[in-house]
Amino acid sequence: MVEEYGLFIGGEWKVPPGAHRYETRNPANGEVLGRFVAATPQEVKEAVSAAVAAFPSWKATPAPKRGEILLEAARLFRQEKERLGRLVTREMGKILAEGRGDVQEAIDFVEYMAGEGRRFAGETVPSELRQKFCMTVRQPKGVVAAVTPWNFPVAIPNWKIAAALISGNSVVFKPASNTSACGAELVRIYEKAGLPPGVLNLVTGSGGTVGSALVDDPRVRAISFTGGVETGREVYSRAATHLKYVHLELGGKNPQIVLNDARQELALEGVLFGAFGSAGQRCTATSRLLVEKGIYREFVEKLRSRVEKLRVGDPLDPSIEMGPVASTDQERKILEYIGIGEKEGARLLTGGRKLEGGPYAKGHFLAPTLFEAKHGQRITKEEIFGPVLSIIPVEDFAEAVRVANDVEYGLSSSIYTRDLDRAYQAVDQLEAGITYVNAPTIGAEVQLPFGGVKNTGNGGREAGSAAIEEFTEIKTVFIDYSGRLQKAQIDA
Repeated sequence: MVEEYGLFIGGEWKVPPGAHRYETRNPANGEVLGRFVAATPQEVKEAVSAAVAAFPSWKATPAPKRGEILLEAARLFRQEKERLGRLVTREMGKILAEGRGDVQEAIDFVEYMAGEGRRFAGETVPSELRQKFCMTVRQPKGVVAAVTPWNFPVAIPNWKIAAALISGNSVVFKPASNTSACGAELVRIYEKAGLPPGVLNLVTGSGGTVGSALVDDPRVRAISFTGGVETGREVYSRAATHLKYVHLELGGKNPQIVLNDARQELALEGVLFGAFGSAGQRCTATSRLLVEKGIYREFVEKLRSRVEKLRVGDPLDPSIEMGPVASTDQERKILEYIGIGEKEGARLLTGGRKLEGGPYAKGHFLAPTLFEAKHGQRITKEEIFGPVLSIIPVEDFAEAVRVANDVEYGLSSSIYTRDLDRAYQAVDQLEAGITYVNAPTIGAEVQLPFGGVKNTGNGGREAGSAAIEEFTEIKTVFIDYSGRLQKAQIDA
């Protein structure tokens, strides 16, 4: 039996009369995993109303108490890690080790945010006047909409939901349509952890219907969105008419630089994991490899040999190193980019095709793909979001940095070198929100801020202590205990 999920509104699972449904499927074999309500604008309105009603009480709940509920949720996520990890793999397609890692990242972050309930720091500063105390405190924004992607269907929703909840906000959550089961199971855990009714609500359905209704509802005071650049621009511009706070996490075109003095085996392992982990479907995936000329040919040949040996197949099989891409749409888009690369004259070294027949017959499997490319070709500038790596030769460190920076994105970056001076110069010069030295472009840790520059987003950061900045307002407080009127900037 395929499970049929409802909407979660005001602490109850509901199936509206006459509701239309859609399905999610396993991208490896087409198996139907669940059926979900395609919410209407009216049902979105009901979810927002539930969040509005729940907000005052949740805001009044002491932050440490909110943290206790998050800590219980983290315990339940840990208890359900294997089941949820397998669901991530079945619904999204990443290999099982990465599915478990997706859930572990959620556990780590929810635990971290639970502790933030006992920090939640403002600042105190001296006053210019006598017997006057100055400080800042953080207060929640109100109702928050969390709109999340399919590539990390447990981790990324928790980045948003846990940070919003510990800050005292109520939340309306819209997961990606093709990973709705992960979203629904996540909400069930928060429900079981004891979250009061209405504090977290789930509405499933299309971005055009559900997402638009959340953006347009004036009672939603903040929107946290992770997805594509064009959709992000639309969310940003439409929300601006209501003066809403919007946090955008968008695309990446992340470079790994390998200099002549790099430890080659380490750099090979890094690019294989960075480019082909999750079939390249990470915003931080390595999509450009910039190799200094002194080792270029040797390194590229070693990489091609390793890529051709990557085991692609059923992501539930522990021996498999890369699973399918997430959907028919993803498959089509990636194959179109491969065609563009060939048309523009990039040299296809390996891959570049759909895997068909036998164990691949019912899934969206692509061969891991390497191109030798020239900087400026579309496959070196545009986000592909798949297992396609462009290799670009560079003369030296200076050209590597120039090429790395010459894209519209700025999320993650990496350099492999044993030269400490070059490493610090890269940290200083690379235009990215994240820089790794002697590590791949993927592997962010939850206790540090995550985000980027340029078209990767609009300046905010998720994760780390910075996460609560997205979901709080700063209130400045002045307490004058002098017993007389004091005029700042006027009294001598």
